Amino acid sequence: MNQTSILIAGCGDVGSALGLQLIAEGASVHGIRRNINQLPAGIKGIAADMSQPATLSSLPECDYLVWLASATEHTEEGYRQAYIENLKHLLAALPASPRHLFLASSSGVYHQTGGEWVDEDSPTEPDGFSGKALLEGEELARHCGIPCSIVRFTGIYGPGRNHLVNQVLAGIAAPDQPVHFSNRIHRDDCAGVLHHLMKLHLEGATLADCYLASDDLPVPLSEVMQWLAEQTGSEIKEHRIIRRGGSKRCSNRRLKATGYRFIHPDYRSGFNSLLDSIRR
Repeated sequence: MNQTSILIAGCGDVGSALGLQLIAEGASVHGIRRNINQLPAGIKGIAADMSQPATLSSLPECDYLVWLASATEHTEEGYRQAYIENLKHLLAALPASPRHLFLASSSGVYHQTGGEWVDEDSPTEPDGFSGKALLEGEELARHCGIPCSIVRFTGIYGPGRNHLVNQVLAGIAAPDQPVHFSNRIHRDDCAGVLHHLMKLHLEGATLADCYLASDDLPVPLSEVMQWLAEQTGSEIKEHRIIRRGGSKRCSNRRLKATGYRFIHPDYRSGFNSLLDSIRR
């Protein structure tokens, strides 16, 4: 990574973790976010609002562009702004084309709800505005003229993402029936996947246009929450249907075929790490 330049657009939690990994290997990392005071030391902050093209007038040239946008409003307008319009603004503002674009998307593009397995070649026909906006953003990236790899992350958890744990601590869990399969990936593995793919590209590997990034163990959400209850000594007093995307099982076979090995290959590993930090 020595002297490689990377621009991370939407440099929040995952982007900061990725940036620190890259800097440790000698890369030069710029991060775009509205409030650059929250960036860790070493990442060169670019204070910009990607919905305002005028704030993107002085972007640096880069070898790799990492797009890690997130919607600030859970509305159709908010999703279209974040995943389509903001991407258009950024691409138009680049002073030169990078060698490769890594675009973070989501398993929310899949419409399957029957517990079936899905992979990168499965149909994507989402009904909701969020999945449709994500798909349109993917298509924009695929046809922008820059070689591109889309990474579809499943449910991201990790430090500061304690929603599921907090529900269990409050005595709430998902019911056993109907079975609702859940898929997840730890924040550290999100950064690890992007780091791994970038290193492969630097070494001359040909990357696929899409990777589904999820841990090794899709399981019913009820199993995860019951296990969390056991680990925290919580008494479940209420079973509530908790909708966290469609019930499907996401395959990471293509990603693992590239040689990536998960830091947290299942929910027990990842949540043990999270619970340790909460206990401290």
